[in-house]
Parts: sequence; structure tokens; C-alpha cells
Amino acid sequence: MKPLALSKGAENALLGCVALLWLLPYAWMVSTSFKTLPEIVRAPTAPLPAGLNFAAYQGVLEAMPLGRYFLNTTVMALGIAAIQILVALPAGYALAKLRYAGRGLAFGLVIATLLIPAQVRFVPVFTMLAEVSLINTMTALVLPFGVSAFGTFLIRQALLSVPDSIIEAARLDGASELRIVYGLLAPMLKPTLVAFFLFSFVYHWNDYFWPLVMTTDDQVRTLPLGIALLREQGTGVRWHVVMAGNVALSAPALLVFAFAQKHLLRAVAAKAF
Repeated sequence: MKPLALSKGAENALLGCVALLWLLPYAWMVSTSFKTLPEIVRAPTAPLPAGLNFAAYQGVLEAMPLGRYFLNTTVMALGIAAIQILVALPAGYALAKLRYAGRGLAFGLVIATLLIPAQVRFVPVFTMLAEVSLINTMTALVLPFGVSAFGTFLIRQALLSVPDSIIEAARLDGASELRIVYGLLAPMLKPTLVAFFLFSFVYHWNDYFWPLVMTTDDQVRTLPLGIALLREQGTGVRWHVVMAGNVALSAPALLVFAFAQKHLLRAVAAKAF
């Protein structure tokens, strides 16, 4: 029995409907951020606001140091992603292209660490950082995530498709191992690196748990913590302010994805074929 084939137009229409379903919650969030609290109480499911009211965004600016939180979150997410890539490149190279005893065991241990969530290991990590007075610092937010097992696995898998002859030729030309990793292989793995950067950046940009347990000071708090605190201010939940905060939180991640989606799609296509 032949599978049901869709025309190009029907396929695009189906994909468009799926995309609209995914965008609907975000569109409702943006719409609610422009409403007033009486509007929300009167008709919470109304699709459009009565007008463009920016009072909710003004409320976000008054409720927390948005600029400081935004800077902290940006530094944390970019710092983690950069360090993870710098470490995962030589680690993936060692697991994919170098020959030594125990390589399979090392790769198995890397995969095994993917099964351990951050919530399980936060107590010993917190204790170690507290002993060296790093709590409430940007180091405490970045350093524990400097090594990524997922990034190592992703780069290792991508390097398996790179011919060994390219590496051997670079060695014959006198290139060092670091030169091969960062100068030769990194540009070849650009789609994979961009895809991993996106995953890392978005995950840590939205991370709530780790900044919650590692910070108590506004100087190092991140944007997800500030948005969560919006619900606790006052006697009732100001949903329009909360939604405005969520728009501010999600917009940078969406912009990063929009600029890097070409490389992400290229990496996915390379893996698919």
C-alpha cells in the first residue's frame, strides 16, 4: 500500500497550521501584555487588547532592575555557551579521532553523565563553591556548566564524518593538535557548533533553578528569577505585567534563533541525510 502523498500546497498549508498552533500561546502572551488589568478580569480570553497600552512594560521596569538582570543573563548564557564549545571541541576530537586504550569507556562515561540532572548534583557543587566564597558571583552561575556532555557527544558525532586524511595532511604540514582542532575542524563544523550554541544559549537563558540556589543578590540575579518574582509582588497577580516580563524574557532568545536558524537547519539536514 502506497503512503498517502500530499501536494506541495497541502503540505505547506499543514505546516502553516502546525506553526500557528505553536505560535498561538506566544501571540496570546504578547496580546495580554498590552491589556489593562480590568480588561483581563472582564474578558481573560479576548484575543486582542482594546488598544496598545504600554503600562505593563512600565510596570516591569519599575518592579525590578531589568537592565541589570538582562546583562547578567546575557553574560551567563553567552559565557556558558562559549566555554562549552571551547571544551567540547578538543573533547569530541579526542573521542572521535585519537586512538588510545579506554576510548570507548571514556565515551560511555560521557554519555552516562547525560542521565544525571543538575538538580541531583547541586548540593555538592553548592558546598564546593561556598567553601571558596563563590556564591553570589557570576562564576558560580557559569563554571559548573563549563563542560557539556551533550556538546561533546554532538561534536564527536559530527567529527566521525570528517575524513582522517584531512587531519593527517594537516599534521604533515606541521600543524599542532590545537591548530587542527580550532583552526581546521572548527570552521568545518560551523553548522553543528551554531546548533549547539543555540541549544546551550536558550537552555541557560531560561534556566531558573540554578540561579535560584546560587544567588540572593540583585547584582547577580538573572531575568527568569526577576520574572518569577513579579507574581509575588502585591496582593494579586498582575497578569499583564507578568506577561510583559515574559515577552522581555523570550524576545532575545527568539532573535538569536532567527539569526542562526539557517545554520541550525543546515545541521539538521546534514544529520538527516
